[in-house]
Amino acid sequence: MKRGQLGMVHLMIVVAALMVASCEKSLHEENERYFLVADNVSLPYWQEAQAGFMDAARQMHVKAEVVGPASYAPNEELDAFQKAMEKRPAGILVSPARPELFKDAIDSAVKAGVPVVCLDSDAPETKRVLFIGTDNFRAGAEGARRLVQLLHNAGNVVVISIPGQLNLDERLRGAKSVFDDYPKIKVTETLDDKGDPRMANDQISALLEKKEKIDGILSLEASGGPGAAEALHRLGLEGKIPIVGMDKDPETLDSISSGAIAATIAQKPYTMAFYGLKFLDDLHHNIVHEFRDWKTAPASPLPSFVDTGTAVVDSSNLAAFKAAEVARPKPLGQQ
Repeated sequence: MKRGQLGMVHLMIVVAALMVASCEKSLHEENERYFLVADNVSLPYWQEAQAGFMDAARQMHVKAEVVGPASYAPNEELDAFQKAMEKRPAGILVSPARPELFKDAIDSAVKAGVPVVCLDSDAPETKRVLFIGTDNFRAGAEGARRLVQLLHNAGNVVVISIPGQLNLDERLRGAKSVFDDYPKIKVTETLDDKGDPRMANDQISALLEKKEKIDGILSLEASGGPGAAEALHRLGLEGKIPIVGMDKDPETLDSISSGAIAATIAQKPYTMAFYGLKFLDDLHHNIVHEFRDWKTAPASPLPSFVDTGTAVVDSSNLAAFKAAEVARPKPLGQQ
């Protein structure tokens, strides 16, 4: 065969392959939509999760939407979940602030064939398919260990949390498991700041104004660290009472830079949401073939728990984390 004829044959093969590919039905349909239901969409933590969720959606060419209250309001979050279900989505990621409130809604969604994956905060008593997020017991223990080091194994500790929220209760359990090993460490107060830095500020301020002895502060949720740091700054105690925070929102990183917060336990909300959407998509399309259909399978074909891990951020590695914050794509609406 002559060279020109050979080239024409190759061209015809390529054209034929492209025509076959164009005739194949896309895995994703035009109306395929996924939801992420967060417990407080105004927090930088959930804006980071939104960035991961939207990046995954763009890669897979599916529609995606983030919904939820703009402050800590479990009933409003449940309402957002139920409204998302009314749109018959392909799947829902949710961080249930109060797992007991979400049981019926999650179970109904799964029964209707809509896969539900919990991220950040789990609802293990529901029919959710899997949990992706932090091993919260270990995260709480890690924060407590760092604070014990800063206090040289002795002192009165105030813990900031949101009692009744499963993931935070697990962190508290992990922290106490560490504190219990140090007889000279005393947890004197466990505060509820309801995810609001102003409440953390007010409560820490009130304790100090009453001359309560506070040697260290451990915040098990994102808002408590910056709130406590502001209280210490206002009272001229910045850097004198070590604070170990949670997460890596800009205020926390800035407080580490100024010395107001000693360290923080950083989670990976971007990673949770990015892979959470991929898990939902795999379920919706029955990509994992252990069983014929995930809806009728005797057990989920996916892992039941995916630990996305944590990292300790302090002055030694702060610059790298700040650079990552700058480089990460902005959440939808902030681009």
